[in-house]
Amino acid sequence: QVQLVESGGGLAQAGGSLRLSCVASGFTFSNYGMSWVRQAPGKGREWVSGIYFDGSDTYYADFVKGRFTISRDNAKNTLYLQMNSLKPDDTAMYDCARALNSWISYDYDLRGQGNQVTYSS
Repeated sequence: QVQLVESGGGLAQAGGSLRLSCVASGFTFSNYGMSWVRQAPGKGREWVSGIYFDGSDTYYADFVKGRFTISRDNAKNTLYLQMNSLKPDDTAMYDCARALNSWISYDYDLRGQGNQVTYSS
């Protein structure tokens, strides 16, 4: 079964950190670029970060640059998002997503079930 399963979300204290994980199955994970996207309450889904198929390059939306780090372990078929210095605007449902190519794509053809991240002051 082709799927992406996320874990690691939850409640984060002001300025705190969380790490999201996403395990891929049913396809050759190492062939695809991967992304994280998010959707805040009442807003549209937005692209957060992307990584090349081999992890050699990464890209970030301006609103997370310098605070979030995307990485992957192809031996474990796992994608990560380390989130530091969390802000109220980071409260959202976070999904990992499979890019349309091996590099960076703002579009995707497969998305996980979502993992809630909530900022707490």
